[in-house]
Amino acid sequence: MGAFALTQVAAVRQQERALASDRWKGFVSVIVPVYNEAAHVDEILRAIHASPVKKEIIIVDDGSADGTREKLQALPAQDDVTIVFHERNCGKGAAIRTALAYAQGEYVLIQDSDLEYDPQDYAALLRPLEEGRANVVYGRRPDRPERGLRFFLGAKLLTHLANLLYGAGIHDEATCYKVFRRTLLGQMRLECHRFEFCPEVTAKLCRMGETIEEVPISYNPRSAMEGKKIRHSDGWLAIWTLMRYRFLSRKRWELDSSDTPPTPFAVSFFRAPSKNSRPA
Repeated sequence: MGAFALTQVAAVRQQERALASDRWKGFVSVIVPVYNEAAHVDEILRAIHASPVKKEIIIVDDGSADGTREKLQALPAQDDVTIVFHERNCGKGAAIRTALAYAQGEYVLIQDSDLEYDPQDYAALLRPLEEGRANVVYGRRPDRPERGLRFFLGAKLLTHLANLLYGAGIHDEATCYKVFRRTLLGQMRLECHRFEFCPEVTAKLCRMGETIEEVPISYNPRSAMEGKKIRHSDGWLAIWTLMRYRFLSRKRWELDSSDTPPTPFAVSFFRAPSKNSRPA
């Protein structure tokens, strides 16, 4: 193929990317990692659908063995929902990394499936992004030990460490509700498997010079007995993650626009929306 033809191909591809970007402008890709949530998955999906924002939903079942997969399989086909199954349990961070490969919205929002967070907060979380005041927004939970003293103090420690190491200036590093411009996440190579997604992305955003804006949110904590999956070992891993990325060379994890972030986790699709579909 000659140089002129190659230039034409490049121009067409650039135009296609621009059209795709315009088509999804203002939409948020809601990423929902799911693991053994048969008791809650129907309710959380209803709550997400009821949120009054333009969105697509990407569900990644992370090897559930309690009937969650069967419930997801039984869902009626919807144009704004993508469902992906990990072949085995890989962790929340792995599920997020897999979901990012299918996200098309201008923004990306992380939604836990355990009903602790309320999708009615989406509009407030997206507002600083829509108004151009921020590229990343964290939902700030009420500053009370209602989630249990161990989780409360652990979250305080991680927040203090993020502020000490990175000058993050935030109040809730470990919050689930994190919202980003999708192009921003595309500039970093994620390595997380479990709950270290939060400290990893916080560290990298700060290293990139991003200011994290916070928005107050509602919060309804649940206990380990009720199904909360984070463990003591995840706390130590979070501390190590914050310390590690403070000193690791940015060249090790920064991506340019031509790079494709790796998704090394084996998946099997159940249902994806039509290629030409667009969320309502």
